[in-house]
Amino acid sequence: MSALKIALTKGRTEQQVIPLLEASGVDCTAIRHKERRLIFNDLPDIHFILVKGPDVLTYLNRGAVDIGIVGSDILSEQNNQQYDMLDLGVGKCQFVLASTPEFDPNQIKRKIIATKYPNITQRYFQKIGEDVEIIKIEGSVELAPLVGLADAIVDIVETGTTLRENNLQVYARLQKVSTQLVVNQLALKQHQTAIATLIQRLSTAKQ
Repeated sequence: MSALKIALTKGRTEQQVIPLLEASGVDCTAIRHKERRLIFNDLPDIHFILVKGPDVLTYLNRGAVDIGIVGSDILSEQNNQQYDMLDLGVGKCQFVLASTPEFDPNQIKRKIIATKYPNITQRYFQKIGEDVEIIKIEGSVELAPLVGLADAIVDIVETGTTLRENNLQVYARLQKVSTQLVVNQLALKQHQTAIATLIQRLSTAKQ
């Protein structure tokens, strides 16, 4: 049987998930000493590739990998169509609406909201029945209300330190975020036993 191919989000997610993988019996020695490597086929039954979070679903949807390990923020923003099989219980944070102390969330005028996540932001404001203008920003969204580019921001926070350091405060909490294991629909049929075994071991390891 061919090896399971897993796209793992590199960076913080990678570092948080490796101990969990190891606790479930997966040898991650090669990834821990990766240097500049991005492909790891050292193990006979599991192969890894390290990719940026927004690219995980692209690899998964195109069938280049069988499993993706990525934050639920990306799955929600990209409208994931694959099988979300397991919350790994790491990378926990939350989407919030934040702005300066002068911001009035009940202001009548149409608000301008800056964010890296326009789809999640749009769905939130549609849910509460409010029409807003959304500006997509790739960098530090905290700057937007400070320089007058936007009235408020929607962003992910873990501890809230960055918001406090920029004199911003939370006005609403949108949805929670954590790292998920997602499986390609076809791969689930082709590698049902191997995938089920891995999920079971990860479920036990995260307890």
